[in-house]
Amino acid sequence: MTKQLGVAVIGAGMAGRSHANGYRQANTIHGGGLPPVRLIAIADINQELATEVAGRYGFEKAVGSWQEIADDPEIDVVSVVVGNSLHREVVEALLAAGKHVLCEKPLADTLANAEAMVAAAEKAGTVAATAYSFRRNPAVEAIRDLLASGELGDPILIEAHYLADYACDPAGPMSWRFRGDLGSGALADLGAHIIDLAEYVAGPIVSVAGADFTISIKERNLPLGNVIGHDHAELSDEKEAVTNDDSAVFTATFANGAAATFRTSRAAYGPPNDLALTITGTQSRAVFDWRRPAEFVVSDNQPSAHTRGDRVVYVGPGTAAVFDDAVPMPGGNISFGYGDLFVYQIRAFLDQVLGRESRLPACATLADGLHTMKVLDAVTRCYHSGGARTAV
Repeated sequence: MTKQLGVAVIGAGMAGRSHANGYRQANTIHGGGLPPVRLIAIADINQELATEVAGRYGFEKAVGSWQEIADDPEIDVVSVVVGNSLHREVVEALLAAGKHVLCEKPLADTLANAEAMVAAAEKAGTVAATAYSFRRNPAVEAIRDLLASGELGDPILIEAHYLADYACDPAGPMSWRFRGDLGSGALADLGAHIIDLAEYVAGPIVSVAGADFTISIKERNLPLGNVIGHDHAELSDEKEAVTNDDSAVFTATFANGAAATFRTSRAAYGPPNDLALTITGTQSRAVFDWRRPAEFVVSDNQPSAHTRGDRVVYVGPGTAAVFDDAVPMPGGNISFGYGDLFVYQIRAFLDQVLGRESRLPACATLADGLHTMKVLDAVTRCYHSGGARTAV
C-alpha cells in the first residue's frame, strides 16, 4: 500500500484520545516513512465529546455512530475503544467492511464473543489486533530479551500487580464498568494488562489457583448526565448495586514451571496508577515499575555476597528497539509517558497493515486477546470452585 492511510477512532474517552494521538504521531518515529496518515474521523455517541477530540487531535470530522465509520470507504484503519460489550458487534462489522482493526483490551465481555471475533478475523483479509499498550515499554522489552537470552536463568517466580484508585471514592458515579459478573471488573480492566504482560515476557499460563474477588463499594449513585472515563459527575438519588469486582487476587503456574502471584484493584489507595512486574530466575532477577518507566532493576548474580545486589539499568539507545528513534531526544534515561506507548503500538500496527518490516514487535493478535480471556475465565471458574487449581 502506497496511498494515504485513512484512519478513525471509535470512542472519544481517555483511551480513545490516546489512540487519536497515536495516529497523529505515528509517522514521527522510527524514521517516518509511512504513507500520509489521513486523520478522518472520531466517532462517539457523545457528539460534543467527539467534536472536541477531533478538533484537539486534528481529525477532519466527528460522527455520532460507529456505523458511519464502517460505511466510509475512505477509512482503512480503525481503533475500537468502546465498552467491552460492544466490541464484537463493532469489530465484526468493521472487518466485514474491509477495515483493519485495532481493538482495545479486554477483547470482549464474554469468552463466546471473543471466540466469535477471532473467527471473524480469520475470515477477513485485513489485519486485526488487540491493543496491549504496556507491551511497548522499552524496559519490558529489555527484560523479555534478558529472559530469552538466558541471562536471568530459568524463571522460578513471577510477581505482578496493577493497582489503581479510580474507583476508591464512593461518590464516583455508576457506569458500565461496575456492571457485569464477577471477573468483569478490576480483573478484566486492569488484570488483563498484567496477565498479558507477564505472558509476553515469560510465556503462557497453564493454570490458576486461589482466586478471590472483593467488592469494596457495594452500590453507587447513577449520574444525571454523561460520564467521561473515570470522571466524577453530578449524581441522582437513585442507586444501583455494583456487581463485579473492585479487587482480585490469584496465583498461577506457567508452562515453564514458574509460579506467579497476581494482584489487581481499581479501589486501592496510594499511587493512582501502580503497575509492576518482577521476574525472578535461577541466576538473577529483573524488576519493572511503571512509576519509573525509563528504567528497570536487575539483581546481579556476582559470586561474592559482598557485591551482589540491585543495579539500575537506564533505558536508552540500544536498550531495546522500541526506544531507538522513538522519542525526539533519544538519550539514556530520557523518560516518556503512557501516551508514548500508544504511539509505539499504533506505529507497529500500521507497519503490519502495510506489510512493512518493523523495528517494533508485532501487535497482539485477536487470538492473543482470546487467550487472555481464557485466563480471565479460568480465574473466575477458580473462584467459584473455592480456589481450586483450574486449567486455562
